Amino acid sequence: MGIYHKLRDNAFSEDNSFIADSPKVVNILLQTDIKVKSILATKEYYDEFEKLIKEKNIPKLFIIDKKEMQKIIGHKIHHNCMMHGVRPSETALENLDDNIIMLDEITSTQNVGSIARSAAALNVNSYLLPKQAPHPYSRRALRVSMGYISKLSVHIYDDMFDTITLLKESGYRIFAAEITEDSISLIDIQIPKKWVILMGHEGKGLSKEIINICDEVVEIEMISDVKSLNVGVAASIIMYQFKNSRNSI
Repeated sequence: MGIYHKLRDNAFSEDNSFIADSPKVVNILLQTDIKVKSILATKEYYDEFEKLIKEKNIPKLFIIDKKEMQKIIGHKIHHNCMMHGVRPSETALENLDDNIIMLDEITSTQNVGSIARSAAALNVNSYLLPKQAPHPYSRRALRVSMGYISKLSVHIYDDMFDTITLLKESGYRIFAAEITEDSISLIDIQIPKKWVILMGHEGKGLSKEIINICDEVVEIEMISDVKSLNVGVAASIIMYQFKNSRNSI
């Protein structure tokens, strides 16, 4: 039970595990092939979801009341269960789907989670993230994604330039999401079969060096006195258009 004291993500890097919390997130994960080490929850949770839990054959089930759970965690909580699981293996770059959402230097765990949730909802099933970004199976990212990160193929890359080169060699067209003199309005973009949408840093956006190696630059048209959108919102809008556009080639 001691693992539930250690809620910082770096506490789980050694064995590639994670902590998830809240019944909604835990129950979605229980319906996947993810390995579950233990669940810490109230009797009410176990009684309500007994069938789902039994189907998973979990080695350790801890029953505890909510007050004791809050003592272990160290702060007030609004849910009644937590789960200790093992992150699924990464998907090799060459095994990703035809449609990919890719992040540059995203710093917000919340944005990592919200983009994962939108990608799952819009059937963009491959997620590319840099090694230095928050991990999509970090506790907060999992919670914000509502556990839907488990529906995506995830690949963590080391070098942006090498990765884009390999993607191009595999037939992907790379679309940088940025506002430049040469950017094309989202509504006018011609959508190929294999594409990658590349989202930049929340504040700095994408560098000129990265933009230069992309195939096209796409922008969301906005009124003149609004300069930008939250990266998670922008990613959702672009993914929706790419999946539903009639301008396919």
